[in-house]
Amino acid sequence: MDKLDALRRRLEQDLPALLEHHRVPAAVIAVAVGEETATASAGVLNLGTGVTATADSVFQIGSITKVWTATLVLQLVDEGLVDLDAPVRHYLPDLELGDAAITVRQLLSHTAGFEGDLFTDTGPGDDAVEKFVATLDGVAQLFPPGELFSYNNAGYVVLGRLVEVLRGRHYEDCLREHLAVPLKLRHFAPNALDAIRFRSAIGHLEPEPGADLVPAPFWSMLRSNGPAGSSLAMSAADLLAFARMHLAGGAGVLSAESAAAMLQRQVSLPPLGIMGDAWGLGWELFDTPAGQVYGHDGNTIGQAAFLRLVPESDLVVALLTNGGGAMSLYADLVPALLKEFGGVEVSLPPRPPAEPEPFAADRYLGTYVSTVADLVVSQDDDGRVWLEQRPKGTAAELSAASKSELVFLEGDTLILREAQGGIHLPLVFLGDDGSGRARYVHSGRATRRAG
Repeated sequence: MDKLDALRRRLEQDLPALLEHHRVPAAVIAVAVGEETATASAGVLNLGTGVTATADSVFQIGSITKVWTATLVLQLVDEGLVDLDAPVRHYLPDLELGDAAITVRQLLSHTAGFEGDLFTDTGPGDDAVEKFVATLDGVAQLFPPGELFSYNNAGYVVLGRLVEVLRGRHYEDCLREHLAVPLKLRHFAPNALDAIRFRSAIGHLEPEPGADLVPAPFWSMLRSNGPAGSSLAMSAADLLAFARMHLAGGAGVLSAESAAAMLQRQVSLPPLGIMGDAWGLGWELFDTPAGQVYGHDGNTIGQAAFLRLVPESDLVVALLTNGGGAMSLYADLVPALLKEFGGVEVSLPPRPPAEPEPFAADRYLGTYVSTVADLVVSQDDDGRVWLEQRPKGTAAELSAASKSELVFLEGDTLILREAQGGIHLPLVFLGDDGSGRARYVHSGRATRRAG
């Protein structure tokens, strides 16, 4: 296809300068229309070794792994082994969660309601997922199942354990046998032992704001969180193969009925602007005037990945990166490609107004608490509103406490005045604690007010 050949040449020419501008060490960008593909790579996979990126380099895909886990679950539905609306305890009778009624569907759509940003290290063994799920006894239930969307990593580890139990195999073996093998993937690595066989990227971090990027101190996050996206890595070509299977209605890997079910709207999201408009069973759904777009993003220790599919145009766009301003690189590349080849326009992350409006802050002030961090919203004597983020546990080892100004965006949404990690984080304040104050602050995850 001449148009894709021209795109490849354009990407090869433009990508190095874009990486330099956004301080991204390396990236691979791949665009597929039907069976034709244009791929470009640039940069350095590891600033410590100087190894350059190639089209077949392996990057971690982070939480895009959740769509792979969801696909494994829907395969079990195809075989009559799982009912999406059955309580997950039907399949995992020893599971202890805040509400016994939580269903498989609610886990898949991030509506289970329990606190999900849990990153317990249960060791490097094949039983890491099993051991992790055993630690969930006593996890806080933030809201009744099905009431609200709140992104839930731990819920996907539970789904990974469900797959393990019903298959009688470890999660990584299930990935290989039921997805990698039928899709004939060539550069596919569920863990570091596999990744070392390939030309693999390592993530990069800023030791402090504005400092030069350095290689991350370890290659991947905890094996216990594998089904949620802590370590799965692959080439752009392998990620495209998975996406094309879904565009083709399952293509022998999944039934057409289950592939379609994964795209059915399960829950709408608060108006964040940094995530989809809704969630299906695994897939993030984006509303556009020209038709449906779906996909998922992923972040690990210094790596970020982006995947978008446009079914009407048989289009897939994948971007794999290993540090720096990955989100701003995405914003410069992917939306334009979706418009050019798919005829759809997706919204960019919101930005604060140049002249913010004054607003009454009483509803928002207070402390919101989770296992990962405390979020403190306060107001100074000049009337300015501030967000203090205080990481806890494992999160405190990876990021320091920070304090940033919040300004009014719209409705019950405030937004960081200064960007962090390339985006101005919006915060939506939801509910009522009985005294007119917000019950939750929502940034993709619902964090509940303390007291």
